[in-house]
Amino acid sequence: MKPNNARILTINGGSSSIKFALFEVGDTLQRIMAGGIERIGLPDTTFRVEGLSQKDDFLRPMTAPDHTVAVVTLMDWIEERSGRDALTAVGHRVVHGGPKYSQPQRITPAMVEDLQRLSPFDPEHLPEEILLTEAFQRRFPDLPQVACFDTAFHHDLPRVAQILPIPRRYEAQGLRRYGFHGLSYTFLMEELAGVAGTEAAQGRVVLAHLGNGASLVAMRDGKPMDTSMSFTPTAGVPMSTRSGDLDPGLGWYLARTENMSVKQFSDMVNFESGLLGVSETSSDMRDLLDREIQDVRAAEAVELFCYQVKKWIGAYAAALGGLDTLVFSGGIGENAASVRARICKGLGFLGIELEASRNTTHAHVISTATSRVAVRVIRTDEELMIARSVSQLLGLYPSTKETEHETISQNTCSGAAAQD
Repeated sequence: MKPNNARILTINGGSSSIKFALFEVGDTLQRIMAGGIERIGLPDTTFRVEGLSQKDDFLRPMTAPDHTVAVVTLMDWIEERSGRDALTAVGHRVVHGGPKYSQPQRITPAMVEDLQRLSPFDPEHLPEEILLTEAFQRRFPDLPQVACFDTAFHHDLPRVAQILPIPRRYEAQGLRRYGFHGLSYTFLMEELAGVAGTEAAQGRVVLAHLGNGASLVAMRDGKPMDTSMSFTPTAGVPMSTRSGDLDPGLGWYLARTENMSVKQFSDMVNFESGLLGVSETSSDMRDLLDREIQDVRAAEAVELFCYQVKKWIGAYAAALGGLDTLVFSGGIGENAASVRARICKGLGFLGIELEASRNTTHAHVISTATSRVAVRVIRTDEELMIARSVSQLLGLYPSTKETEHETISQNTCSGAAAQD
């Protein structure tokens, strides 16, 4: 039985941020609030909320030296605004589910123990995500919490795509290609089926989630065949601060020549590389596009990003035996028309032809009428996907599939590089 005015809070915890959204379950899933605590651990931490009316909006500075302080501030604000019993459930984005978790599940003490053991798989995300679930459990012990795993979408990749070419004994320890951005890809496939039909969604599709974190996935018959991120989210194409794929010998070289430790190498490839490392100025694609005429470093960073994404599209077209649909999403993919154009330039041999005016205006379909490949721009919505998963798992179904996810403009992820 669906409770009256059931409300689902979604939590998306990053290494330096907590993004959240509040959904009300009625005839539809309606987003009634969204916001985030940004730059946790830095002097200029901010707490931002956007509601249904302008009077609900605010942006205020706060002090949050760590995620513990930040989440307490968030929970205090929720209680002050809506009361202790305002929430029906909380859904958490959990980046890594390891080999065990392939579906959204209610969070239990046993699951938390499993996730703690998995922390070495993703030390940049999992510890904070565990902390957030434990904080809500302490404050609201009877409130159902659901974990939605980013790796779940890719859980059943073909075996050839899962295997890492290292000694087989490591496979027993869970070392394999996992893939990430699964919540985004699940949403995009549902949207693609809705706007283009089931036949298109069952065809040969490449989804490109291009944001702060960037990855691609090859789809056939509605199932993932391969994905660019691997055991960790550092692999694949260059990103805002992540390197993407590198020669493994580089680590040993830097250890010998610069006495670089394993931790220093990990920090370099995760936080100092990608667009930031190549440009030496910014991790934000918008900044680099503004500077590329005057700064060759910015120009090379943009060129490298577009070149590498293009290579992955070509590789996946080969793996799929052709291509029917290409979808751009994420902060860069949704908003940077020039990046989309550069990625697609030269891919006419695959049947990709962009219509310049459609691309410039970010139309839903940006390919020409004669293009053999449909090229689409679909705005992703991980928070809505979490809310849907929680609603389905707990039986809080809206009476219709349509969801009012445009009620609040998603300013948290509308910039050209804002979305991980």
